[in-house]
Amino acid sequence: MKIEAAIQINAHLQRVWDVFSDIANWDDWNPVCRECRFEAGKSLVKGACISFELNPIVLPIRIAPVVTQCEPGKKVVWTGGRLGIYAAHEFYFEENKAGVELRSIEHFKGPMLIVARLMFLPSRLHALTIRLLDAIKKEAESV
Repeated sequence: MKIEAAIQINAHLQRVWDVFSDIANWDDWNPVCRECRFEAGKSLVKGACISFELNPIVLPIRIAPVVTQCEPGKKVVWTGGRLGIYAAHEFYFEENKAGVELRSIEHFKGPMLIVARLMFLPSRLHALTIRLLDAIKKEAESV
């Protein structure tokens, strides 16, 4: 299963990166990922483990992905698994004349995907991704 979304942000690349990479302050503006923190490391770098709660269905789920790739201002990938589903979430930052295009691509696999599809999880996760990108845009453009 793959979920993709993108948004155009009218801000400088450094501002978008600063908003995105400041995980410790996500709780201030992020309506999708709650109780955000670093479990290992203190900044968004390869090997760091971040932790946050998502609410894709009735109950919130805490996930703790590990950053497997980090090129500041260009690309971030974090991976992890929970409840029989393994996920890799990629973020791409592309500077253009209007600011920055931020793309999100999530790849999911695992035996529980059959159940997830029956619970309409793909559409719920897509909606959460759109909300996250909108929140990043709003915060990055707020200065």
